[in-house]
Amino acid sequence: MSPESYQRSDENRRDTREPTRRAAPGTVAEPISPAPVESVPARYAYHGRMPAGGDERVDDARTASEPALDVRRDDAGDVVLPAAAADAPVPAADAFARDAGVSARVPGAPVVAADATGEPLKRPARRIRFRVSRLIDYACFLLALLAAIWLAWLLASESFSWGWWLILFFVLFWALLAYLVLPRLHTILTRIYVPNYFIGRARTSDGLLGDPINLAVLGSQAQLESAMADAGWTPADPVTFRSSWRIVSSTVLRRSYDEAPVSPLLLFGRQQDFAFQQEVRGNPAKRHHVRFWRCPSDWRLPGGARADWLGAATFDRRVGLSLFTMQVTHKIDANTDIERNHVVDTVKESDAAVRLGVIEDFSTGYHARNGGGDSIITDGDLPIVDLTGVAPKPKFTADADVVEAAADRRPASIGLGAGLLALRAIAGIVYVTAISLHWTANLKSVSAELTGLPASVIRSLAVGIAVTSLVVVIIGLLVQIGLITLMFRGSNWARLFAMTISAISVLAAAVDYFNGGPQVNLRADLLGLPLDILVLFALSSPSASAWTRRIRYLRFERRWAKRHPNAAA
Repeated sequence: MSPESYQRSDENRRDTREPTRRAAPGTVAEPISPAPVESVPARYAYHGRMPAGGDERVDDARTASEPALDVRRDDAGDVVLPAAAADAPVPAADAFARDAGVSARVPGAPVVAADATGEPLKRPARRIRFRVSRLIDYACFLLALLAAIWLAWLLASESFSWGWWLILFFVLFWALLAYLVLPRLHTILTRIYVPNYFIGRARTSDGLLGDPINLAVLGSQAQLESAMADAGWTPADPVTFRSSWRIVSSTVLRRSYDEAPVSPLLLFGRQQDFAFQQEVRGNPAKRHHVRFWRCPSDWRLPGGARADWLGAATFDRRVGLSLFTMQVTHKIDANTDIERNHVVDTVKESDAAVRLGVIEDFSTGYHARNGGGDSIITDGDLPIVDLTGVAPKPKFTADADVVEAAADRRPASIGLGAGLLALRAIAGIVYVTAISLHWTANLKSVSAELTGLPASVIRSLAVGIAVTSLVVVIIGLLVQIGLITLMFRGSNWARLFAMTISAISVLAAAVDYFNGGPQVNLRADLLGLPLDILVLFALSSPSASAWTRRIRYLRFERRWAKRHPNAAA
């Protein structure tokens, strides 16, 4: 939209802010004096804005097929839609507006409601409410960082008595800093100073700015997979414990691993939907690779150009340590434009139906660093690869939607948290077994502490104490098993409950330690304080929180659909 158009739109808003007569619910607020009328596509009518690109012509067929809609504004400048549109079906997600009295609804446009006096209302904004679950999440997120720093201090203080085990201390201390303390610290800080909108850069899972976005694609998921397969690119394996171990062993032993996983980078709030690579001379330390993210529906690039996928292409030249977190990672070649052009050339040469366009100076050419501290050089151009003419291969047309499949996939942090809880459950089983096998000795030890009472009373008290302890341990063991099961099924409250238990244990140990209590012996208490801190880290991670909340939302949707079977989809 041109600056002149924006000016005319603002003038219309000022002209239409005239006194209106109150109307009954479901009718249009009629102005007393004539007012100019804006004509915009229905999809954008509610917001009073035009689609990116500057005019009413939209390439997306879903918006191009929608009729233009005459929109009036009331004295507050709010859009008021014709009451005739109120007969259209209301989606389930907007059914809450019926309670306020839906006054207008057209396909593709949000609900407009009217109150009891007939005043048109905007879609009700989500109220900011005190949520205990969010508070627990934030508290545990911060507590995990502080507890990890304390654990690092305990490791350092105990290292002087380790002797030759000092080498193991350095490894544990590095792992604690690189994979727990520094990433969590960066996550907290980058939430403050790194923008949460598209700026042409991906982000690491710790929030740091990652590789530059240097490629855009038009086409479906099947067309993208087909084009990359024809161009000789291999899909990368997802990051799992098994694939991570395999790439480590392959790199050390210099064995080929064509499907080696790539580290996750985030765009649009999620990690890459696809990753493709080409290994160089059978060495997994060197490879061409590119990540792709599907763009949100109706999203436009800055400037108005349309893209279905965005990509970040870089070349891994060796393995090293990250400058910011000290984690083991691939180091990329500084000139990302060479790798970008390599991806474009291989795809274009593989199929004559591929077309190419370039947005010159899409971003200012710059010298910077990515999330691993590697230098980046780029000219700022953005090639747009058009795959809409590519015939998709049959084996890719039946693939599930990659975004939905990734959102439903259980994150590794949930598996890690459940595994740590399982270790605690195993420790409980060992404890119960030990009590059972040495029942008589345990009774004698308890009886020895009870003096000044008759022998029969002492024996009864000893048996009661031992049985009570055994029952408490068994109940705790059953609770642990129940939490593990519920978390694997996506229960958010089970995750919060497990974090709360670990947080209480850590806080109790910290208060006892700093108040002059007994010193914490990590070598003798590996399944105690360190395990609780690791559980906190795993279950308070953003991926674990987002996944359990998504599962909760999907279950709510299914319950709502069962209660309202006649609601429009």
